[in-house]
Amino acid sequence: MSTHAPRFATETVTDRLVESNRAYAAGFTDPGMDARPVLRVAVVACMDARIDLHAALGLELGDCHTIRNAGGVVTDDTIRSLTISQRALGTRSVVLIHHTGCGLQTLTEDFRHELELEVGQRPAWAVEAFRDVDQDVRQSMQRVRTSPFLPHTDDVRGFVFDVATGLLRETAPRPDAVRNHSEV
Repeated sequence: MSTHAPRFATETVTDRLVESNRAYAAGFTDPGMDARPVLRVAVVACMDARIDLHAALGLELGDCHTIRNAGGVVTDDTIRSLTISQRALGTRSVVLIHHTGCGLQTLTEDFRHELELEVGQRPAWAVEAFRDVDQDVRQSMQRVRTSPFLPHTDDVRGFVFDVATGLLRETAPRPDAVRNHSEV
């Protein structure tokens, strides 16, 4: 639970964040880094607030590109970001991190239908809900490995982060997916 509630009734969370940024900027020194990640890795992960990716992976500022979305699923926009990361900014490895207790495991594609009924417009995106987190990691690995836009798909690994223990558990791709990939 966050203890950073607004101090005044008229102060918003965004006001607090902007004030925190002022304090941060007061002591900020330009690290002189390049936009290219030092470790040449892109990490795709769920946006879940319980996951501190840099701490969990021992990463420092400038080590990686971080792409986060609901579920950490590989969508067209994720492929877009990975393509820019690889082709323009030199990354070579992709790490996919989903997690236990993901909110997408409690939704279905009915969420889109309900939203359409409420607002009168069908969302252009899929919910990408899932039941089996390991199977969803496998699907994400396969989407990365088979994208024609990504030139570097040899080092793509997927994991499940346990929100109760902080440990990563690797998810192996389907054997036929690895074999088919190597034949490409």
